[in-house]
Amino acid sequence: MAPYDAALRFVAEVDTDVEAQRLEIPTATDGVVPFERFGRVHLGDVGSLDVWWLASYGGGVWLPLRDRNPDTYGGGRYLLDTVKGADLGGEVDPATGRGTLVVDLNFAYNPSCAYDERWACPLAPVGNVIDGSIEAGELLPAG
Repeated sequence: MAPYDAALRFVAEVDTDVEAQRLEIPTATDGVVPFERFGRVHLGDVGSLDVWWLASYGGGVWLPLRDRNPDTYGGGRYLLDTVKGADLGGEVDPATGRGTLVVDLNFAYNPSCAYDERWACPLAPVGNVIDGSIEAGELLPAG
């Protein structure tokens, strides 16, 4: 785990003015897993990331990230996956209907497929890839 960096914690407004997009990710264990893009968060100099809704079983917000840090899982890491309880909070302003998400890159974690090839994981799509290297969160597992 990289040291905590307070500058990598954001309370980001969810920009919902995005074109609808649907991902259908085939997996060996869960069949086809559908996601629908419902917004985008802007994280200062880090860049912008698409925010997805898991459109099956438990539902939930999914926010993956793939960066250029060679010490992290190459398929990307997850920042939020609310169906599995990875949620740092957020809120909706009742007056405007606009919502925010707490996005803390210090809590980026590897998907289960980083640890065992038997697991099939949805990996970060194009709108969740940034050019920079995030020196925060979970690093590659040893070995």
